[in-house]
Amino acid sequence: MRKNFFCLTLCATLFALYSSAEAQQPTKIPRIGYLIGSSLSTSSARREAFRQGLRELEYVEGKNIVIEWRSAEEKLNRFHALATELVRLKVDIIVTAGPIPTRAAKETTSTVPIVMTQDPDPVGNGFVASLARPGGNITGLSTFRPEISGKQLELLKEVLPKVSRVAVFGTSTYPGNAQLLKEVKLGAGALGVKLQYQDVLGPKDIEPAFHAASNGRADAVLMMVTSAIVGGHRTQVVDLAVKSRLPVIYPTPIIVEAGGLMTYGANQDDLDRRAATYVDKILKGAKPADLPVEQAMKFEFIINLNAAKQIGLTIPPSVLARADKVIK
Repeated sequence: MRKNFFCLTLCATLFALYSSAEAQQPTKIPRIGYLIGSSLSTSSARREAFRQGLRELEYVEGKNIVIEWRSAEEKLNRFHALATELVRLKVDIIVTAGPIPTRAAKETTSTVPIVMTQDPDPVGNGFVASLARPGGNITGLSTFRPEISGKQLELLKEVLPKVSRVAVFGTSTYPGNAQLLKEVKLGAGALGVKLQYQDVLGPKDIEPAFHAASNGRADAVLMMVTSAIVGGHRTQVVDLAVKSRLPVIYPTPIIVEAGGLMTYGANQDDLDRRAATYVDKILKGAKPADLPVEQAMKFEFIINLNAAKQIGLTIPPSVLARADKVIK
């Protein structure tokens, strides 16, 4: 009897000790890799939007989640090395701020989940099988909206009613460039505007592109070049636009805030904030293959009146009234 009692007591004690030790095991803190082309300083608003999205889901950086921020610093040849570094760190998810880092991450790993914060054409770029059923290790958000390019040309036409020729600055090696150019051509046809394409493969091509636009008698410029190329050369871009006296519409606010004329496109901060929901779902067990790619829902139109004044351009009141933000 005593022997049985002793055995039961010993088992109960050992079970209690095991349960206590198990309870004291630290919970694994998820590690997220965030890969972006522009510098961390110029992308601070986007990164804060991502943090905000995480906070709304009760993730606090440095407390219950770790974020490995990696920037290519506008050097496109650094993406693969940075993606490889994140994989070696055994991150749980890689968040990519644009199609170029998404491609680098895709070519680096087929197992680590990848969340796109933005991509103009994820199906055409081969990142997902379809928006509804991605089918691989990539999902996230897309900026694909056929009407965006047409809207940008329309705004140029409203600001400059006599515009007849628009120089389009693109990057032929940029994933999605062909699709974007196709959309621009459709919009130009509807507005009766002729296009003049200039290929900007790197920062060294920016000045020649402006010279070509001026020599080709372009009335305005539609900038489709990624911020990974022009982001670190914002002052040069703004100065060249002023020197050429060319109205330029940009795809993102980064150059407009630095003195560029105007921008219309998907609200990037909103996309980064929404990317956090994908991170949350994947950390809770969802597979990227089963998470539909969502499209941009918020768009922003920003005008810089100082830039307009520098090139002697008067923005019609009807256009100013539609702007989400006017920089004076």
